[in-house]
Amino acid sequence: MDELDSALVALLQRNARHTNRDLARALGIAPSTCLERVRSLHARGVITGHHAEVSLPMLGRRVQALVAVRLRPPNRPVIESFQEFVTQLPETISVFVVSGAEDFLIHVAVRDTEHLHAFILDHLTQRREIADVRTSVVFQHMQKAVVEPLSPDPSDAR
Repeated sequence: MDELDSALVALLQRNARHTNRDLARALGIAPSTCLERVRSLHARGVITGHHAEVSLPMLGRRVQALVAVRLRPPNRPVIESFQEFVTQLPETISVFVVSGAEDFLIHVAVRDTEHLHAFILDHLTQRREIADVRTSVVFQHMQKAVVEPLSPDPSDAR
């Protein structure tokens, strides 16, 4: 990725609804060049999609939590089965398979703390493979609007 690709990605992360003409104008390039660059970013898998950002509270999901889950036995069939199960739950926002003391970190968004409590008791603790569940309520959630590429690792130049 060169500077132009990085600038295109940054603009699209801020607002994916920019027209090709707007992007080209902002970067001082021809619309045809811009279109080809954006197509290339898609083809190379740098841009993987476009989405609408939504307000969780406006969707009735005022409480967010991170739920750490440890499974036993920690083998592929158990992990894959649990991953399939938890991603299908409507409360689940995202799922991380992690290393360390826990096997999963699940980001959930629910109506209130009673709903969170019911989610833990009715969905998670009912599963036989769950050895431990720890829940942390999220007070604030900040997310970067633009994720920039990292500089090349100097050790890669060798």
